[in-house]
This record gives sequence, structure tokens and C-alpha cells, in this order.
Amino acid sequence: MKELICIVCPKGCHLKVDEQNGYTVTGNSCPRGAEYGKIELTNPTRVITSTVAVQGGAHPRCPVKTSKPIPKELIFEAMKTLDDLVLDAPIRLGQVVVKDVCGTGADFVAARSL
Repeated sequence: MKELICIVCPKGCHLKVDEQNGYTVTGNSCPRGAEYGKIELTNPTRVITSTVAVQGGAHPRCPVKTSKPIPKELIFEAMKTLDDLVLDAPIRLGQVVVKDVCGTGADFVAARSL
């Protein structure tokens, strides 16, 4: 039995996931918690947030995030794609700055207009 704290909402339910019984989840107060508990043990994913350098903008860096969660084991590889990236202003909210991060189908997109 694995114990987790749900991060889907601020409630922070204490989940118990029974790996021996088809990843049955208890302790959740909503269906999203049950889904999170199962996915966290079978295929953990995360949305990555970071910043990248900007030339000619009102601010020196622009916040970016992945357009959808990517496998947890690819986080460091995905972050390396941002290391030498420099964006030219203007940048618009939602603009794709890195396409298909690590072959996941997720893009890094601008989280702010500059």
C-alpha cells in the first residue's frame, strides 16, 4: 500500500493506493483524486514551468510552461532544451517557444506577453 498526498486541488487528501488490487485508491474526496493516485504510481507526469531569456523586452526573462504534462523522467532532458534559448520580443501569451519537447507532443509555450 502506497500513501500519497493529492496535489490536484488545495484540499490535499491523504490517499492510499493498493498496488496489489488494481491500483485501488482510497482517501480521496473526489474522482480526480482517484485518477491522480493511480496515474502517479503507473505513469507519473508533470507540467514544467520555467523562464527563458528575452532580448528587447520590458523584462529580461519570460515565463514558460509545457502545454500538457510530460513524463516525470523527462523533466531534466526537457529543461535542457531551454538552456541556450533566447527569445526576441515581442512575445505573445501562448506562443510556442519549443515545439514537441522530447518527442512528447507537448510544447513549451509563453505564459506571458512581453
